[in-house]
Amino acid sequence: MNGLLLIDDEEGIRRSLIRALEREPYHVYAANDGTAGINLVKDNLHHISTVISDFRMPGLDGLETLSEIGKLNPEITRIILTGYATMEAAIQSTNLGIDGFLTKPFDNAELRAKIHEISVRKHLKQFIPEQVYKEIEHSPGILKPKNHEVSILFTDIRGFTSMSRGSSPESLVKFLNDYFFSPMGEIAYKHNGMVDKHIGDSMMVVYGAPLHHEADTLMAVQSAVAMQKTAVEINERLSKINGLRLRMGIGISTGTVYSGILGSLRKKEYTSIGMAVNMAAKLQGVAREGEILVTRETLNQLPDEIGTRALQPLYVKGIEDPVAVYKITY
Repeated sequence: MNGLLLIDDEEGIRRSLIRALEREPYHVYAANDGTAGINLVKDNLHHISTVISDFRMPGLDGLETLSEIGKLNPEITRIILTGYATMEAAIQSTNLGIDGFLTKPFDNAELRAKIHEISVRKHLKQFIPEQVYKEIEHSPGILKPKNHEVSILFTDIRGFTSMSRGSSPESLVKFLNDYFFSPMGEIAYKHNGMVDKHIGDSMMVVYGAPLHHEADTLMAVQSAVAMQKTAVEINERLSKINGLRLRMGIGISTGTVYSGILGSLRKKEYTSIGMAVNMAAKLQGVAREGEILVTRETLNQLPDEIGTRALQPLYVKGIEDPVAVYKITY
């Protein structure tokens, strides 16, 4: 995935950009308007990694074009190309999610360096949950370590070890990225969840830190339901491709945790620690394929219309009394 798409209605600008990038390791595509550019991305979705679009064009303008491309693939680096006269509008567009902007007329060396800089910054952001990145950018004090009440979701693929024995490393990586981490991560994001970490074939999501919402616990459960339903749809597609299956168990626990930036001098991460994290992991460990298990603390914050069924209490090491466990019915 090393393609670069240029979108500009002026042929001279397209030629200049292509010449400036001819020694760079890009496969360069070109389009003369926004609609053509969007169609090129659709046809080369896994090959185009960067799109540069002129700001002012007939039909769809650059911002509209890049916004549509972002919906097709949020991993694509999106750059606005603008003259000095529209600089203010270009800067505003970066505040709306565009990754950066370039000005014309441009110096070839500066242009190449700027594209590289914007692309690197875009990819570095992928190592930090988007919610955390935005808070660092706008109000860094909010990440100060403190106690939060959160709901923690853990999900894991059942039988992954045995399933992986007959698959190549490449197919396993593709399976995890395309059919597990990406779709489940998008579901979590749309429900205000922060993907805290990926651990092998499991994923931890936090609802309530660093940002608190009134319905965090409900969002966690609704995420889990959406994840399990999506897994069923994915398995229908996978049955026609290979022997891999997305069989997930999910555990959710609610309680007070300590959240902040933790780690060593060379590696840090924003994460949450506490009993709610441990309980969610424990519930996920005993959940069967397709099940969503929650604690009493989680249940108490759910509206009555969420269907549940009490299960046998769970004995947890370090806790004297058995823990009440409930299964979400959906």
